[in-house]
Amino acid sequence: MKKTKSGKKQLSEQQEFEIMKLVLDKFLWLGFGIMALGFYAVVLGEQSVSKGVTFLISGAVLLVLFLILIVREYEIIK
Repeated sequence: MKKTKSGKKQLSEQQEFEIMKLVLDKFLWLGFGIMALGFYAVVLGEQSVSKGVTFLISGAVLLVLFLILIVREYEIIK
């Protein structure tokens, strides 16, 4: 770690990548978890199908946001 003029520590590219990987991994798990919950609700059929489909769509939206975040980060680095 390097120190900047302000005295703050600056992370190396590898350290930034590792932190980004940890954060984005949580988005991935959360998105698939929400979709799995929706799929479970649809298959089980105890509740209305629309509630399960809502969970599936919410998980898909979260995964699309994850995709946009990855592409944006990749474009900045490249």
